[in-house]
Amino acid sequence: MTFLQDIRKLVKENIRDYGMFIALGIIWLVFAVTTDGLFISPRNLVNLVNQTGYIAVLAVGMTLVIVIRHIDLSVGFLAGFLGAVAAIAMVNWELPVYVVIPLIMVLGIVAGLLTSFLVAVLGIPAFVATLAGWLGYRGALQLVTRATGTIIIPNDSFNALGNGFIPDLTSITILPERHKVTLLLGLISIALYLYGQIRSRQKRGNGQVDDLSMPLFVLKLALISGLIGAAAWTLSGYQGLSWTAVIVLLVALFYDFVTRKTVLGRHIYAVGGNPEAAELSGISVTRITHVVFGSMGMLAALSGMLFAARLRSATTTAGTLFELDAIAAAFVGGVSAAGGVGTVVGSIIGALVMVSLTSGMNLMGLDISYQYIVRALVLAAAVIFDVFTRNRE
Repeated sequence: MTFLQDIRKLVKENIRDYGMFIALGIIWLVFAVTTDGLFISPRNLVNLVNQTGYIAVLAVGMTLVIVIRHIDLSVGFLAGFLGAVAAIAMVNWELPVYVVIPLIMVLGIVAGLLTSFLVAVLGIPAFVATLAGWLGYRGALQLVTRATGTIIIPNDSFNALGNGFIPDLTSITILPERHKVTLLLGLISIALYLYGQIRSRQKRGNGQVDDLSMPLFVLKLALISGLIGAAAWTLSGYQGLSWTAVIVLLVALFYDFVTRKTVLGRHIYAVGGNPEAAELSGISVTRITHVVFGSMGMLAALSGMLFAARLRSATTTAGTLFELDAIAAAFVGGVSAAGGVGTVVGSIIGALVMVSLTSGMNLMGLDISYQYIVRALVLAAAVIFDVFTRNRE
């Protein structure tokens, strides 16, 4: 088999996983050309990452919810409400940041468990239960902000979550126009990636059916290492890696590990694939539902704080349409509407695709009406792609 035939076979067998990366690359290329390179400038890409943060965090949680064949419409206004509670806790109650952040995360978990109780214990359809949450949290947000309206957050440490950047090594004079710590982290990431991939291949042994041929394996290492290096170099050109990016990376790494390497992750996908068979095999569908919705609530709390920190305030409209953006990001990222299929990394890429569309069209000066139509077409195409690939399997 020739090298080109290897590539064709690889893409054909993994089109669901690679489709979102191809789509993102095409979108970036189109906007790079139509905006004369402004879209891929370091400043815009850094802003793009920060804009993606709160949606990406929600999309990770929504991925698991959809995987187990449910939906959560409440997370948008839950995020807005908990962001407002965080602002009130710092401004009115004068609580320190290191108390506020875990407190809000715990409140998010409680809210998620309340939803899972309605769904898993009382048997209420998730659509109805979370629609009730959507209405309730919207009212709660209006209630807590009614007296003051927008709540300004003066805490610099909290606001750094949405606007701050990791510090640099100012004592090093090499590449003065670049953020050295970001470049160093990029090099470390490349080294860890190469080490992990090579070690994993050695453990499996060469020549296994699921292994790539050596030329393809080397090409894969070169391409992904190049992408990591290019991202680090670009971000280092404008203030470096933001704290938002760090948080999203930590969330993605943690949930990717849980879903791919733990028993809990295997149980989540088993429930999504066939709940009845999972229950018969000894997996508690109720417990998995509690875990997934509790996790969703926690991530909604984190999303709300990231958004409030980015705006440096809590507003009466915070959280509007967040849930739809998260659902769209999950589907664009490869989550199956039928359940049981989807990855954390895919949903992060899906969030990046949706935010890239908005950013690029804004830079082009495209009317907001057309922006909604374009995003609708992209979402519809993602779902059609999912149905088409499932029917081929």
